[in-house]
Amino acid sequence: MTSVPRAVLAATFAPGETAVPAARRFTREVMTAWAAVSVRADAEKLAGELAAQVVDGPFEVVWNHMGDGVQVEVRQKGAGEAGAAGPRAPVEEWGVTFSGQHRTHWARLPLPGSAGQVTTEWTEEEPGRGPIGWLRFLADASDLLAGTLNPDMVPAIIAQIAVPRLAAWCAVYTWTDGGGPQRPPYLWHTDESRIDGLREELATIRIPDTGGSMQLGDSHVLVVPLLARGRGLGVMCLGRSDRFAEDVIQYAGDISRRAALALDNALLYAQQAEANQALQRSLLPPDEPGEIPGLDSAVVYEPAGENNEVGGDFYDLFAAGDGSWRFAVGDVCGTGPVAAAVTGLARHTLRLLAREGYGVAAVLGRLNQAILEEGERARFLTLLHGEITPVPTGLELRLVSAGHPEALRLKPDGVVEPVVTSQSLLGVFPEVTFEADLVHLDHGDVLLAVTDGVTERRRGGRLLDDDGGLAKLLAECAGLSAGAVAARIRRAVQDFAPEPSADDMAIVVLRAR
Repeated sequence: MTSVPRAVLAATFAPGETAVPAARRFTREVMTAWAAVSVRADAEKLAGELAAQVVDGPFEVVWNHMGDGVQVEVRQKGAGEAGAAGPRAPVEEWGVTFSGQHRTHWARLPLPGSAGQVTTEWTEEEPGRGPIGWLRFLADASDLLAGTLNPDMVPAIIAQIAVPRLAAWCAVYTWTDGGGPQRPPYLWHTDESRIDGLREELATIRIPDTGGSMQLGDSHVLVVPLLARGRGLGVMCLGRSDRFAEDVIQYAGDISRRAALALDNALLYAQQAEANQALQRSLLPPDEPGEIPGLDSAVVYEPAGENNEVGGDFYDLFAAGDGSWRFAVGDVCGTGPVAAAVTGLARHTLRLLAREGYGVAAVLGRLNQAILEEGERARFLTLLHGEITPVPTGLELRLVSAGHPEALRLKPDGVVEPVVTSQSLLGVFPEVTFEADLVHLDHGDVLLAVTDGVTERRRGGRLLDDDGGLAKLLAECAGLSAGAVAARIRRAVQDFAPEPSADDMAIVVLRAR
């Protein structure tokens, strides 16, 4: 804790289930930006472990590059002294410190010898002389800028590339939608203690949109536009006490072009990710079914991928009228907009036909025809669709499985058995007839329905459901509520393999109360 940080990158995260994955992604981008690939996996794991301890409230993750190591700090306001467990990831040292109302849980990872060379290179006062040194500088800068698609990270990388190689300080402005400058999203100075004062000075002046030079206090300032694909994205302001040499101005222009292209790519990627997430949300059930007599239900839905690409798995639970309810768990082949079109078609068709009074078998027959009518956009679909009717002895279910992973029933004594016959996939054969299976859930019985993101979770050459693995997991859930069963299955899927899942996952649990 006595070393002075040579570079600092930080981000704030909101509480919730996405906090830990977001902290891990941020860490991956930081390690890429610092060319610390050798410790990236350990750093991601470390950040995830520390973040998992504070997901009950907002927190900040701060990464410090110490030269011979990297140090993570997870800061949270109002956190107590309890609950700070040591990390399982290999660390050099760790601890917990308190300052006012803030608790900081920190840990440090050592860097191999090669990483130290990168740090030394970026703390030299002047770039290497001669064309070879400059070309290596530009190549390294290009690699760092290409290492992230997070638009909030790009300004930080730009500033840390420029300081101290090109200037004593660097402020990166990005334009708002209205076209005007905003306070610099990232500001870096060789003397960290001067950053706040410099920020106040910059707030009093107007930054020229088109670039140029100006004087700010004792600094000569070079303003370089960030232009990409014919549009201005912002400016890079470089400041130093002496005049800028011609070669420095030339290479500042080269850096700005590379930086602007990286920023534009990151903005386009973020827009696409936002559109994907909005479309994904539109494919989820729009409302809760409300209280269902005699039923305790729980759902877990986790789309795979860093940006939750649309398509894939879906679920639904809704009132069908006449004292009955319907549920569905499905999996469309593939991901992306084409799969999303089939996902939306399936969910809306299920609801419409169910409320028109069609039985579960008739619904699947008509859905099969609707998918085939999509023509080239058609994708095959596995689906478990069921009707739920409360009866005095529990719940009566009419189920149809169109090639879907088998549904399992758990009895209170721990006995697990499959309860539905698998029939034809949807979207494959034009003439297919479905038949519903009648299943009774006595009080305390549990029905588990999942997608293949659960059953085909892979660890090496082994799947989670090999040798009845899912049934064994369910047998351990006897006596638990629907929510507890869903949470235990979800945790087992996550713990089965160390790497993130490459497939969507949906879990639906129905328990007769």
